[in-house]
Order: sequence, then structure tokens, then C-alpha cells
Amino acid sequence: MTTATAQTFLLPDVGEGLTEAAIVTWHVAVGDTVTVNQIIVDIETAKSVVELPSPYAGKVVELLAAEGETVAVGSPIIAIRTRDAQAAAPADPAEGEAGGPEPKLLVGYGARDVVRSRRRRGAAPSGAAAPAATPSAAPGRDRPRAKPPVRKLAKALGVDLAAVAPTGPDGTVLRADVLRASESGVRPTSAEPAPAMAIGSETRIPIKGVRKHTAAAMVASAFTAPHVTEFITVDVTKTLELRELVQRRREFRDTKLTPLAFVARAYLRALARIPMATARWDEAAQEIVVPSGINLGLAVATPRGLMVPNIKGAHTLGLLDLASAINELAATARAGKTTPEAMAGGSTTITNVGVFGVDTGTPILNPGETAILAVGAIRRQPWVVEDAAGERIEPRSILQLALSFDHRVLDGAEGSQVLADTAALLAEPGLAVL
Repeated sequence: MTTATAQTFLLPDVGEGLTEAAIVTWHVAVGDTVTVNQIIVDIETAKSVVELPSPYAGKVVELLAAEGETVAVGSPIIAIRTRDAQAAAPADPAEGEAGGPEPKLLVGYGARDVVRSRRRRGAAPSGAAAPAATPSAAPGRDRPRAKPPVRKLAKALGVDLAAVAPTGPDGTVLRADVLRASESGVRPTSAEPAPAMAIGSETRIPIKGVRKHTAAAMVASAFTAPHVTEFITVDVTKTLELRELVQRRREFRDTKLTPLAFVARAYLRALARIPMATARWDEAAQEIVVPSGINLGLAVATPRGLMVPNIKGAHTLGLLDLASAINELAATARAGKTTPEAMAGGSTTITNVGVFGVDTGTPILNPGETAILAVGAIRRQPWVVEDAAGERIEPRSILQLALSFDHRVLDGAEGSQVLADTAALLAEPGLAVL
């Protein structure tokens, strides 16, 4: 849409037919100069937080939506006075309205080496802290050494590469360096703190965005798919010993190797024997659809609610790549940078309740999926060990697993087999070579 003096940017549909989004953080203010593809605002959809780049180059005239406001797709959110009539040539002239073409957006991409203002529109809400300024490189400062995938990861996590201590050759910043910096406290300024609540006072928290979508999805799942949950307790002492051995290998030096990576590897091997566990029930077509591969979802608790991004083609990954993908996926989700694409197309899910010190639970299926595995805390417990010398009690590392599955798709024998196979590989990881 075009006005007499400025270009007006309409909130686009960033994917999957979304109808609205909330304005989370403006990265520009009235009077700022912006360039094409400069990130100007973070919006929260029903599934994730997405960065929107500017389709125009020029000066910001007005912010037409306030932070925290929910805006319908197609509504104006910002007005930018362009430097000349040709400043914002669209990617496809056929796109847009009669009043002027609306450029196509490549959400989450674009020039990022620009100095961005972190000023908020208007005063911060009462009791809320103003966002911290984002550091930027000083003029003439050397650009940090890093490969393109590492730069992309740092951008997604909001990590300033210049502030990361490099451990690679010739001062190169590695993927592990970025993840370490993110875990040590580097977070995007748009991350929302949990609301402060005092005992004896009533606090009302709006249900919106990711949390609203998750609640609706869980209710739909619980009352649509007939859930069955089975449990198993397994001695994972040998798996933890293998983890210590593998972590010392040179190729794993820069990768944080967690027990979850071994659980995921065992689960994927078990699913390969029972592909029906990765199927989905198509009610409209009255069909069970078995995918050609496995996109492994991981349930991640974030300040905005539960998110379940997935690792595409997880069944093709070895332990090293799988561990790296798990670390990157979790860090990206906690930083609020998961894209809608990363949330789509999941085949099955793992939820790690053990990180909260919980032994196990009865997980609810991610909508559209047939199985979900809950992983509990690993505890040292007395355990009956049996060998040629007889039985004895020893302290061992014990883990509880719970598998919920859709009984329309999997019968009891198949569901039990998936859980038993997963446990068997964790108890005796050497079975994986068979």
C-alpha cells in the first residue's frame, strides 16, 4: 500500500495461513533510517517468534502498532518514507494491491550487519525493565572469523560473534563456541521474563501466542486420539560409560554429548523396526499415512510456552550430527528464534522431563503424531545385577521411560515393542551393532 508521502508495510502471513500475530519488539523508532531487509520487528505467531525485515529503504515515519498489540494479517504496522519512488522495487511486480505492489518477504533473512536501534515505542509497561542495548561492532573493527553455518546459528540465537571466545584454528569461532556463549547467558533482548507473582496477590496473564496455540492443540489431541501410556525402568549404566568414552574422542571435542542424544539414537533405531509408530491418522481421507523418513521433535520449555521443533531427517544422522542438532534446536527454541518451518512436519516427539528432576510422566501426543517418548531423570539406585556368579545388589544408573501412543494406529504389541527396543539398546548399547 502506498500513501502520498510514505510506504506502508502490511503485516504479512509468515506461513501456514496464520490470521494474526502479536508485536513483540520494535527494533526501530520514528526517525530511524532503515535499509531493505533490515530486521525491523519481532512478531509472535501462534507457533513461534519471527523476525520481519523491511521491504523498503528510507526513514521511519510512524509505528502503526504498539508492542504487545495483536494485529490481523494485512493490517498496516509501519510507515516508511522512501528516498525515491524506486526505493522499494518489489521482488515480483505481480504481487500486491492496485494501490501499489507489496514486495515479497523472505522472513528471517536479509542484511544483518546494520546498526539497529533498540529504542521502544513509548514508555515501558509499569514494572517492566527496558531492554538492554545490543552491542554493535565499532567502525574498523575486524570481522570475527566464522563459517556461514556458524554465522547463521549465531544470528538465530542472538549471539554477538565479536563477543565469543574462539577455539578454532586461526581464531575461528566454532559452532560449539556459539552454543556455549548462548548457554552462558547471551540472549536476544526480545526474550520475555516470566511474570513476577507474589503470594497473596492475584495475577492475570493473557493467554496468547505460543501458549494459546499449545493449549488448544493439547486439548484437541487429548480428546481426539485414544492415548495409551506404557512405562519401563532400565539400567543405563553401560550407556553412560559409553558416553564418557565417546566424549573423549577428538571428533566429539566441540560437541556437548548428553544422555538425551543416546536416548534419541536408541528411539530412532526402535522406530525403524516399527515404522507405523511414526505414522499419522488422516481422518478426512480415512487413511493411515506412514512417512518416508523421521522428523524427530523435541519438546522444549521456553518463556513463551512449550514448543516442539523437529530435526528433519533425524533417522539419517549419526550420533555426532544428532547430538549437534539437539543442542542447536534446544538453544534456538529457548532463545525464541524457532521458525514456523522448524515446527512443521514432525513424525514423533521426545519430551525430556528428567531435566526438571522428574522420574517420568504420561505425555500427551503432539497433534498429528502417533507416539511420544517421555525421558525421566537418571538416578543412582540399588539394582539387582545378575551374571554367572548369581545375583547381587549394586548401585546403578536407572532411568524411567514412558511411551504414549495413539491406539487407533498402534496396537499394544507394537507400542510395547517400540518401548522395549529403546530400553534394550540403552541397557546394552552394544546391541546397536547387530
